[in-house]
Amino acid sequence: MKTKSTFVRPMQRAALARETGCNLETIRYYETIGVMPDPPRDPNGYRCYDENHVRRLRFVMRARDLGFSLEEIRGLLTLVDNETRSCAEVERIALQHLKDVQTKIADLVRIETALSNTLAHCSGADVPECAVLDALLD
Repeated sequence: MKTKSTFVRPMQRAALARETGCNLETIRYYETIGVMPDPPRDPNGYRCYDENHVRRLRFVMRARDLGFSLEEIRGLLTLVDNETRSCAEVERIALQHLKDVQTKIADLVRIETALSNTLAHCSGADVPECAVLDALLD
């Protein structure tokens, strides 16, 4: 990810976590799986994160908030890092993700309807007969 050419004092992982609101362990995990690049180290061996890391981590977090999988995020990051990217490629990934989200919503609506209908037949009484259990056993 490209940034403006302004100098920003390097920060350690805890500062990156504070700056982005991301959990320390999540940052470590993203580095382990290659979503976040390994930062350079200072002479004391501490990791030195900069504005590029902040921007990239915020990108990942926003993508996760939108429900993109880590694999989809990897694909998007490849496009971000690639100077020859095209909006058409990004749109293809986003449209597929939207279709997946719409499918999940439709599945959840079906589940909600089935549960509502089953619960409508449930007496809630302190008796052994239970419409919910009967529906699950059928």
